[in-house]
Amino acid sequence: MKMNDQADKLREIIHNLKMRKDETVSQEKKRCRVITVTSGKGGVGKTNMSVNLALVLSQLGYKVVILDADFGLANIDILLGVSPRYTLLDVVYHDKTILDVLCQGPMGIQFVSGGSGIKEVIDMDHLKIDILTKKMSFLDEIVDIVIVDTGAGLSDNVTHFIYAADDVILVTTPEPTSIMDAYALIKTVCSADKKPNIQLIINRAENYKEAQQIGEKLCLAAEKFLGARIRQLGYVLSDITVVKAVKQQQPFVLSFPKSSVAKQVIEIGHCLVDEQNRQESNSLGIKGFLDKFTKFIKV
Repeated sequence: MKMNDQADKLREIIHNLKMRKDETVSQEKKRCRVITVTSGKGGVGKTNMSVNLALVLSQLGYKVVILDADFGLANIDILLGVSPRYTLLDVVYHDKTILDVLCQGPMGIQFVSGGSGIKEVIDMDHLKIDILTKKMSFLDEIVDIVIVDTGAGLSDNVTHFIYAADDVILVTTPEPTSIMDAYALIKTVCSADKKPNIQLIINRAENYKEAQQIGEKLCLAAEKFLGARIRQLGYVLSDITVVKAVKQQQPFVLSFPKSSVAKQVIEIGHCLVDEQNRQESNSLGIKGFLDKFTKFIKV
């Protein structure tokens, strides 16, 4: 009986070791998903969407990092009410690790301040870019999703982030200029013979019907004239609580969790996760993202 107990215990130990080995292999293969959030023009609520969506994804159990890549108007830190000690440039020039430059935000989300440093990253030589890529690749081991908050418009700096990402979230409003600029961005991407996975969010719509009509028209035009299949990810209606939350330097899903806009972003988060779960796991991870990005900027 004693021998049987020892044998059972030995089998249990071997089983546990095998499980740990399998877990280690799984972690080694793990790659985070990179989602670029962009817009055709400024002032459409793109950064606000990035922050609140990151919080929703965190509440759903994902480890999320935001990369503030809007080198013109970096303001993730302002929306979160957090002052970063280091930026992305410190990883290259001051021998900091990616863990050193990660800023802690609410609900477990983290962010990396890029700001004006993104422009310097674009102008770096191959050696410095290699250093940055190797250090940032560590995010694949500790993060599930990286949200890249880009600048607005059609500059190369923005489109490079779009080309390199696993997914692209395009934010627009019902304003005619915003819709036209969103269409122009899709056209620019398609004319470069790139086929990113673009998903559309209509922000600040007056009602559901307006959001649905604008989304359908934009998606139909993109498919008919550009051959691009755009998916409607969701909508967020115009709400004064968004303005109040910005003044408080707190994301609205935290300051007004029961508001309509918070519920709408939660629904968008669920749709995004469901879509990713339906797709095959083909993410290139942060290293693959940076490799593709640097190839575009060095062409």
